[in-house]
Amino acid sequence: MEVGKSTLLGVLTHGETDNGRGRARLDLFRHLHEMKSGRTSSISQEILGFDCAGNVVNYSTMRKTEEICQASSKLITFIDLAGHPKYMKTTVFGLTGQHPDITMLVVSAACGAVGTFHEHFSYALALKVPICLVVNKVDVCSKEQLKKTLIQLQDTLKQMGCDSVPLLIQSEDEAAFAASKIYTLSVVPIFTVSAVSGHNLELIIRFLNLVLPKMTQPEVERREEAPIEFHIDEVYSVPGTGTVVDGYLKEGVIREGDFIKVGPAEDGGYKHVQISTIQRKRASCRWVRPGQVACIASKQLNRDSVRIGMVGLGLDKECVSCMEFIADTYLIYHTTNSITSKFRLTVYINSIRQQAIVVDIEDDVLEPGNNKKVRFRFTRHPEYLSVGAKMLFREGTTKGIGTVTKLVSVGSNAFKVPTINPVLGPDTTKPHSV
Repeated sequence: MEVGKSTLLGVLTHGETDNGRGRARLDLFRHLHEMKSGRTSSISQEILGFDCAGNVVNYSTMRKTEEICQASSKLITFIDLAGHPKYMKTTVFGLTGQHPDITMLVVSAACGAVGTFHEHFSYALALKVPICLVVNKVDVCSKEQLKKTLIQLQDTLKQMGCDSVPLLIQSEDEAAFAASKIYTLSVVPIFTVSAVSGHNLELIIRFLNLVLPKMTQPEVERREEAPIEFHIDEVYSVPGTGTVVDGYLKEGVIREGDFIKVGPAEDGGYKHVQISTIQRKRASCRWVRPGQVACIASKQLNRDSVRIGMVGLGLDKECVSCMEFIADTYLIYHTTNSITSKFRLTVYINSIRQQAIVVDIEDDVLEPGNNKKVRFRFTRHPEYLSVGAKMLFREGTTKGIGTVTKLVSVGSNAFKVPTINPVLGPDTTKPHSV
């Protein structure tokens, strides 16, 4: 919060240092109240390109996003998330729904790890997203204070159970080494920068130029052979185009003219639609590959029938509509001693964000620091889930993580209270398929 995250991204993507009053962040804000308050409240994206020689391609030399895409051999997409605790739900949704390769946590050199830093760090750690730390505003901080902040960050890493070694980046060789080791989770790079003076910004640029995509080429090729699975995290109505959905392609390849099934709806059903146009990074394209974020438009989609959390599936993909599921769950923190059945919380899985009820718990209670099987039930409508999906859940100061291990049917009994013990007793139900 107020550490200069958006300002730093504005400097990197536009190639001009800030004036000390947040001028560089204005291009990233999406709403008027963000410009007035100086606080990010939504999820915004910007891109940074590199050409074949490793030179930066950004808005300092290009006027349009299409020009940056055409002139670049490598593109970095920045996802700007909110730091204020008021918008924590949006930040958690961005972490789970946007599938970032790396989490860049920004702290102030003068204040250190305060505010929501620990919660953001714990979520990234729980999702096993590689972390790098950026200490901003070193131009308004004494050397003694900067040293204290760096020591505090190193101590925080140990206290939060992070096994990675903190590595202070002071040269381009160290930046290159960090880029080569970031996905092994063995190091946590720490950059000390200033968005006003430009101090050490070249080291971040060097790191971003050399870091590879998290998804390897063999993994991309393997996923391309699978049926389409597209997770929707934004829905728009564009005059003359129709309904446009934005999301992350987990598997398959989407092309213009393809038919997909969009759902699940309130009744668990899916609707067949044809993709008319596709855009990536604000530029038109013909196809989307696994691991990419894109906007797709279809004239068969009705804005009122599409919601965030739905998926677009290939015609040969099983249409799972799940109202209840079982997860291996770890409770990180709770205000009282334990959680029991009937507790309500918000569940985040991929682009899903919905309130759920705890139906049953192994040994009846879930205490902080314990791993147990828990059965959850969505309160509003069924969702598309898959076994192995990572989950975050929170309610107030309560927070925990988990992995989906079993799906429960949405058939005719979807909206009835279960009469069996799903955790301790046998369960022969299957996911509902349309």
